Amino acid sequence: MKLQRNSEMSEIKVSGLRHVYSAGTPFEKVAIDDINIEIPSGQLVGLIGHTGSGKSTFIQHLNGLLAPSSGTVTVDGENIFASKEATRKVRFKVGLVFQYPEYQLFEETVFNDIAFGPKNMGLSEAEVAERVREAAGFVGVPEDCFDKSPLELSGGQKRRVAIAGVIAMRPGVLILDEPTAGLDPEGCRRILSNICEYREKTGSTVIIVSHSMEDVAKLADRLVVFNGGHIEFDGTPEEVFSHPEELKAIGLAVPAATELSMALRRRGIALSPSIYTISRLLEELNALTGGGAEC
Repeated sequence: MKLQRNSEMSEIKVSGLRHVYSAGTPFEKVAIDDINIEIPSGQLVGLIGHTGSGKSTFIQHLNGLLAPSSGTVTVDGENIFASKEATRKVRFKVGLVFQYPEYQLFEETVFNDIAFGPKNMGLSEAEVAERVREAAGFVGVPEDCFDKSPLELSGGQKRRVAIAGVIAMRPGVLILDEPTAGLDPEGCRRILSNICEYREKTGSTVIIVSHSMEDVAKLADRLVVFNGGHIEFDGTPEEVFSHPEELKAIGLAVPAATELSMALRRRGIALSPSIYTISRLLEELNALTGGGAEC
């Protein structure tokens, strides 16, 4: 069953966002501070940063799981913390898939786990069943698994079930926290392919959180780099990767193509400072050598 174009496109605006854990205690910690960002509908954004940089705290504000110490978050022009009802409603608009979501499956069957969100939206049984089949088919969960316990599935299958449970709500914004963590290369490829296809078919906004530049470099329209609770860089991949030394200085591993192009530039080869894919590197080398470099 094919996914439908999402009729509820969602735009996010964050102003002056600050979050302090254990405020007023000896354990007080400022996790994020003075975050200002707008994410238009339909954009695929990569949030990058090392562990503890504030990216996971940030995304939990976008669907109301964490309330800000100060600042505002609006989705489609509505302050999501203006009332309990506004916070409840945004959780259907902004779907969040946690890191290692397979550990958060809790229903007795795969069908019920995927159906949990749509049921809580107050949909009819027929509509819930349609959404379960649609989401499961999209991520590659066969219907003969519907009556199984999620505990019987492989790790990769469990993750696809968890993602299907969020997709089944047809959110205008899909956020995934480290979606490829712990997966083998083939599992990573399949999950990232699903995410790209979801954005392409539904037109939804997609936000991928990762500590790995390599995972999102080829996918994102825009990269936002967190460091120490602040936004360090915000721009297209080309713009962000034009600062490789600064990225490495804050503990981020740049893509292999960027590392290689940096090494070649140090040897005097006139390459662009914003290379981040092997194909782009080969294109520039071909141009310099008159077409002599080959894949």
